[in-house]
Amino acid sequence: MSSNAAQTLGEFLRSRRTRLDPASFGFSGRRRTSGLRREEVAQRANISSAWYTWLEQGRGGAPSAEVLERICTALMLTDTEREHLFVLGLGRPPEVRYRAVDGVSPRLQRVLDSFDASPAIVKTATWNVVAWNRAASFVLTDYSVLPPDERNILRFLFLNPSVRSKQHDWESVARFVVGTFRADVARAGLATEVADLVDDLRRRSPEFDRMWGENHVLSHDVGENVKRLLHPQLGPIDMEYSLFAVDGRPDLSMLVYTPLQAEIVERIRAVSREPVGLCAQL
Repeated sequence: MSSNAAQTLGEFLRSRRTRLDPASFGFSGRRRTSGLRREEVAQRANISSAWYTWLEQGRGGAPSAEVLERICTALMLTDTEREHLFVLGLGRPPEVRYRAVDGVSPRLQRVLDSFDASPAIVKTATWNVVAWNRAASFVLTDYSVLPPDERNILRFLFLNPSVRSKQHDWESVARFVVGTFRADVARAGLATEVADLVDDLRRRSPEFDRMWGENHVLSHDVGENVKRLLHPQLGPIDMEYSLFAVDGRPDLSMLVYTPLQAEIVERIRAVSREPVGLCAQL
């Protein structure tokens, strides 16, 4: 860690420490300055008081991710502050924190709805779909008719014959999905959270069992990033897809499909204006 980076880290730690109210943490006594004392932060983080002092003074060296997590907890940092602390201390963001999600904010839903001809969904790190627009209901799946625990992309792909039959090249799609899912789960540290899902799919789908056992790992930017569908109403569709991070929610991502045929764009736009109940599944 450079001296400038260490100094910036120390200044940030000091600013976060001095904003805290000692009484709310059970600390008392007269104080010349506001906030917690350095030794109190060290106590809450279960680290050496001397070393924490050195960190604030810009001479403590590079802390480990584990120590940074303890300091985050001790200083009651927000998710944004936590990410900033990791960037200062380690030069990278922290690992994704997974949180169970029931839906998304109205602001994010409005973003989805603005894509009137592009199917768009928001998925978790475990590949559960938690939000979608009307174009997605028509072109992909009408998720609104499914219970929340069944809105999982892997379950659709491996256990739904209708979804499988409409893939242009199911084997390639399935292999890509398994490889990217494995990478996402590992990156987010969610092996335990998806264990039941993986076990269920391995029991019920020989193809998933085979692909999962191959241990392939892929990224979302592999290949041409084009999804080809055989839609029951629209016929063959080619769509480019792009994956976007969700601001302030590293455990969520937004997937947007952009149709490449002009006539398909107009038909999706027209149908997406109709009531959602009229949309057909993928």
